[in-house]
Amino acid sequence: MKPYYQDDLVTLFHGDCLEVTEWLEADVLVTDPPYGVSYSSGRRKQLKIAGDNDLNVRDAALSLWGQKPAIVFGTWKKPRPEQTRQLVVWDKRGGAGYSGDLKMPWADITEEIYILGDGWKGPRVAGIYSVPTLPPANRPDHPTPKPVPLMGKLIEHCPDGVIADPFAGSGATLVAARDLGRKVIGVEYEEQYCELIVQRLSQQVFDFGGLE
Repeated sequence: MKPYYQDDLVTLFHGDCLEVTEWLEADVLVTDPPYGVSYSSGRRKQLKIAGDNDLNVRDAALSLWGQKPAIVFGTWKKPRPEQTRQLVVWDKRGGAGYSGDLKMPWADITEEIYILGDGWKGPRVAGIYSVPTLPPANRPDHPTPKPVPLMGKLIEHCPDGVIADPFAGSGATLVAARDLGRKVIGVEYEEQYCELIVQRLSQQVFDFGGLE
């Protein structure tokens, strides 16, 4: 399949990751899949996530991926992937507002990250990453963008080889991998998000320092 975008380090495909299988040739998975929570943005522009009605898409992609190492974002509201070996937490404090049930006196300030497989490297560190979200004015036009610095911290612990992100979204994994000199293959279902990713990559400015 012809890539939607390609440079020396990044290859991006537009399509369904269950049909576009080039990403399966990679060595380690770093992705933010649909959580199965039917997410709908509360912002003026109602941005949604394809395949988010249940966990079928996530689980189908992980089944294709097999036993290779993977970093997968998720939520406590839904079952974790069966092969989860370690739970890492993203602490969002310091960002612009929090999510969760507005009728509750407590706000959601964390997000779960599941570690699957073997081969992880680097010194032993606490499994909590305190990386704030950014104000809406500085966010990419995507409902659930992840901070590039957060993705970079995760990728630093990845085994060597090519990184895959079959749910590329706002492109944070692709940008972080590129900034660290890692080859990465991404797949994104929505063309508007493919355009967003290309725009970010084409800036030729490493935005590892804060752009979310």
